[in-house]
Amino acid sequence: MPTFAYDAVNNAGKKQTGTIEATSADDALKKIRAQGLFPSGVKEQKIAGGAGSAGKKVRDPGKKKKGKGINLSFGGVSTKKLTLFTRQLSTLQDAGLPLLRSLQILESQQKPSQLKTVLQGVCEEVESGTSLSEAMAKFPKAFDRLYTKMVAAGEVGGVLDVILQRLAEFMEKGQRLKRRIIGALIYPAVVIFIAVLIVTGIMYFVIPKFQEIFEDFDVKLPDLTIFMINTSKWIAGTSSKDQVVPGVVWVLTSPILLFLFFKLVRKTGPGRAITDIIILKVPVLGTMLRKTAIARFTRTLGTLISAGVPILEAILITRDTSGNYVFERALTKVHDSIREGETFAGPLREAKVCDAIVVNMIDVGEETGDLDVMLMKIADNYDEEVDVAVASLLSLLEPFMVVVLGGIVLLIVLALFLPLVSMIESVSNTSKK
Repeated sequence: MPTFAYDAVNNAGKKQTGTIEATSADDALKKIRAQGLFPSGVKEQKIAGGAGSAGKKVRDPGKKKKGKGINLSFGGVSTKKLTLFTRQLSTLQDAGLPLLRSLQILESQQKPSQLKTVLQGVCEEVESGTSLSEAMAKFPKAFDRLYTKMVAAGEVGGVLDVILQRLAEFMEKGQRLKRRIIGALIYPAVVIFIAVLIVTGIMYFVIPKFQEIFEDFDVKLPDLTIFMINTSKWIAGTSSKDQVVPGVVWVLTSPILLFLFFKLVRKTGPGRAITDIIILKVPVLGTMLRKTAIARFTRTLGTLISAGVPILEAILITRDTSGNYVFERALTKVHDSIREGETFAGPLREAKVCDAIVVNMIDVGEETGDLDVMLMKIADNYDEEVDVAVASLLSLLEPFMVVVLGGIVLLIVLALFLPLVSMIESVSNTSKK
């Protein structure tokens, strides 16, 4: 009978290692749990020399070895696919299927993609006796630190199906919040993009025609018209002999260049800190993003604590996944405070990154011992407030865009028709004489 080496944790929370004889890795896990231990890793010991069949993996002789074939994939694993996989794995585990069999079923259902490649690797690791959390940790581009730590907590506690269900719900709510924000910003972005194209087209094609008319009639042009003509020449690339690149190229590529510049600045530590601080101070948009960050970090921390992850480690994971420098700095102070035996709410109140009600609810959660429950309530409440903030942003953006676009059209109309009025008056005076 094969011998398995295991790492486990006893009831006192101390790590324990040993060996046990079992027919399979799943059987070894059952025997270890029967001893009152919580296994974190099981691996079959191979006998050197290869004599006999002891220590070798037993395969079903009727089962054909599945060829991997060629699986070309590009990019990372989408959050949507990962959420669906987590939900399906939770359902299979709740139904009582062995872990390896569950992974193999889900892997076979995947179309050629990055996730399928990752699941093939996870299946191989689990089949060799590695725990699920350790196997997933070897693929950090698909399973981040938060994901693997929650899975590890579920394995130690023997409640992997429950933890996977909580993780799926957490990811679904995060996706729902992200979709609402992106959906709210699509409309103004499209309107601004089309407006820029139209104005650029007028400058490139229409204004030069009017300029020819004005030159034929030799009319004195107002300053606004001269400015508009100069702008048109710059866009067309005819403003001067020294102009190498037409302005239309800069207008059309400036959004991409600004985006790349923003990303480049965000790659540096000081740049990321400065941009995060500035963004949170922007009226309306900053309020919405602050509420989003609060909802995200409270839901992440609440989910980790309820899964059984130690609070200090949970705070570090939450800090690293918060996505905002301001909240990272605040959570670092919270971590240091708790490590020194102080409270959670104290440093959060001093940082002034959250509303008073958030700090008070966390304070109450600490006193009652229901910090995870209170954090989840805060997250649900702020999800609703984000909806209100998104609606407020849209209600402000729509009239603002109408006013700005109307002002641009008015300037163009005035610049074109003021010289026409002078032309009509000049022709009228000439006819009278």
